Amino acid sequence: MTNTATQRKPLNSTAASLLGFLHEGPMSGWDLVSTAQDRIGDFWTITQSQVYRELASMDATGLVQKGEPGARERTPYLITDAGREAFMEWIARDPGGETIRVPLLLTMSFGERLDAARLDQIIAANREIHQQRLTQYLSQDCHEMPPHQRATLEFGIGYERAVLAWFDRLPTLLGR
Repeated sequence: MTNTATQRKPLNSTAASLLGFLHEGPMSGWDLVSTAQDRIGDFWTITQSQVYRELASMDATGLVQKGEPGARERTPYLITDAGREAFMEWIARDPGGETIRVPLLLTMSFGERLDAARLDQIIAANREIHQQRLTQYLSQDCHEMPPHQRATLEFGIGYERAVLAWFDRLPTLLGR
């Protein structure tokens, strides 16, 4: 680890994911927002404001470098050697445990205070979201994906199948 690395503030997950995408080549903030939504948006949320804030911060600390504005005044960013080093430190760390934040489960935990018909509407709408997500995952050609992206997709497929099975068990679980 270099002296610079020991003085550098650790990357947050948003900044690290942007550096990960920039390994693929220069991208504008708009490109990064779009790529993040397509590639990790189902399990990791990154807002447009976060992208631009992180790019400005990483530019100021030398992790990325601004290119010349192109079409529609979009400015590409390139990862620097310091950015590659910071990303490698981040990716090699233990990511720690996940925190489950599922709005439906919060509603379900207080569901006895909700009209049964309204709860049924909420459940049906959320089941449809998970069914659509599974359908979308299954439509992807995983044979063209790098192995680590394919493994991530397989997790998504397994997760959506588990959630749909839980929805199928809900009537019994709710005593209906």
